[in-house]
Amino acid sequence: MAPPTVMADTIATRRRARVRFTSNIVGGISIVADALALLSGWGAGLLLSAYGGGSTSGEAMYSGLVLIIGINFYLLRLTHDAYNSPLGRRPDADIGVVLDFLLAVVLVTVTVWTLGNAAAIPMRLFGLFLMSTGVILLVSRLVIRVIVHWLVRSERIGQRVVLYGADSDTAGQALRRLELENLPHLTVIGVADERNTRVDTVIAGQPLLGGFNAIIDLARRGEVDQVIIATPKVSQERLDFFVDRLSNVAVDVCLMPTEALRLQADFRVQFIGSTPMFYLWRRPMRDFHGLSKRLEDLAITIPALIVLSPLLLIIALLVKFTSPGPILFKQRRFGFNNEPVHVFKFRSMYINRQDVTGAARTTKRDPRVTPIGRFIRRSSIDELPQLFNVLRGEMSIVGPRPHAVEMRVGDKYYGDAVKGYAARHRVKPGITGLAQVRGLRGEIDTEERARKRIEYDLYYINNWSVAFDLRIIAETVFRIAVDKNAY
Repeated sequence: MAPPTVMADTIATRRRARVRFTSNIVGGISIVADALALLSGWGAGLLLSAYGGGSTSGEAMYSGLVLIIGINFYLLRLTHDAYNSPLGRRPDADIGVVLDFLLAVVLVTVTVWTLGNAAAIPMRLFGLFLMSTGVILLVSRLVIRVIVHWLVRSERIGQRVVLYGADSDTAGQALRRLELENLPHLTVIGVADERNTRVDTVIAGQPLLGGFNAIIDLARRGEVDQVIIATPKVSQERLDFFVDRLSNVAVDVCLMPTEALRLQADFRVQFIGSTPMFYLWRRPMRDFHGLSKRLEDLAITIPALIVLSPLLLIIALLVKFTSPGPILFKQRRFGFNNEPVHVFKFRSMYINRQDVTGAARTTKRDPRVTPIGRFIRRSSIDELPQLFNVLRGEMSIVGPRPHAVEMRVGDKYYGDAVKGYAARHRVKPGITGLAQVRGLRGEIDTEERARKRIEYDLYYINNWSVAFDLRIIAETVFRIAVDKNAY
C-alpha cells in the first residue's frame, strides 16, 4: 500500500487533472439553451392548443414561422455578440434575450403581413408559442446562472488570475474594474512583482506572491490560469522580457493598459477597414440609441407627471405653507457636454440657509433642512420636479447624477479629485443612476467613495440599454424604501 503522502499527492494530481474550462463554454451552453427554448415553445404551443380543445390546423405554417423566427432570433443575438459575453458583461442579459426574441417575432410578422399572408397565420398556435417561449427563455437564463455557479464551485469552470507588477493604486483600480464586471468564474489569487524593494505582504487586499519564479511554480502546479501584466508605463523591451519568461508555462498572458484604464472604464479594440484601432473614447448613445433613450424618457415622464400630479400639488402646498420662500429650488449643475443646466427640486432648506453653489455638503441632521424637507429628501420626493428637466430634454430618467458646479470632495473639486471625471458628462444627467442603487447615494465625503461613484457612472454609460435603465428604475424604488444614506 502506498504511503499516505504519495496517496495525497496522487489525489491532488487527479484533482488538478480534472478538465477545467474557461468561461467561453458558457456561450455554447447559452446557444444550446436558446435552441431548446425555441423547440420547447414550439412543442408547448401544439400541446396547449390540443389540450385546450383548439384546432391544430395550420401546423405546417406554424412550424415554418417558428423556424424563421428562430433564424432571425439567432442573427440578432450574434449581431451584438450576446454569446461572447454571457457571464455578466451585459447587465441586461436576462431581459435582453426576451427582447431579441420579441423583435424577431415582430420582424417575421411584419414581413408575413406585408406579403399578404397574415390570414394564413394560425393565431391560436402562434399566441401560445409566443407566451411559452418568452417564459422559457427567461427561465432558461436563471437555470444557466445556477448551472454556471455550480460549475464554478465545482472548479469545472474557472479563471484564476495573478496581477503582475501592479502598484497599490493600479492594483486597486484593476480589482475594482474586475469587480464591476461581476464575473463569477474569475478569481484573483494575488499580486506578483519581481522588485526586491517590496516590503508589502498585501497589496490592495491581495497577497504578494513573489516574482516570476512564484508564478511559474503556481502554473506548473495548475493553480493559475492567467497573468495580467499591469505595470504602469511598461516599455516594449520590458514587455518582451515578461512574455519570454512566462512562455515556459501554460498560462494566458495579457496586458492591462493602466493609463487607458484610468481614463475610461470600457476601452476596446476595433477595426477601421483592416487596421486595428485602440478606442479610448467613444460617443455613447448615438444614432438609434440616442433616439431610443429620448423615447424612453418621454414614455416614462409624461405618464409619471399625470399620475403624480396630485402628489406634486400636495408637496408644493406643504413646502409653501411650512416655511417662507419659493416652492422650487433651482441650482446650476453640470449637464450634457459639461454645459451647466438649472436643475429643479422642491425646496427642502430654509431660504436664508440655502447654498445655491453646492459647495457645502448636506450632512445628517443638517440644521439648514426644514421639517418637511427632511421627509421629502429621505423619500426622494424632492427630486420629482426634475421630471420637468427630463421633459425639456436637459436630463434623463436614468443617468449619472448631476453635480453642482461648486461641489467638492474634501477640499478638492470633483474634477481634480477623480481623474476622468468629465467623461460622465458625455450623456445627459439622470434623476437616478447606477451609483445610487449600488449604495453610493447621499453624502460623498472621501475621494475613494467619489472614485467609486464615477466608476459606476462610466460603467453605466458604456453598457447602456433600455433594459438596463428599467432595471435601475426598479432598484431605485427598492432603495428608496430601505436606504438610510439619504438626508
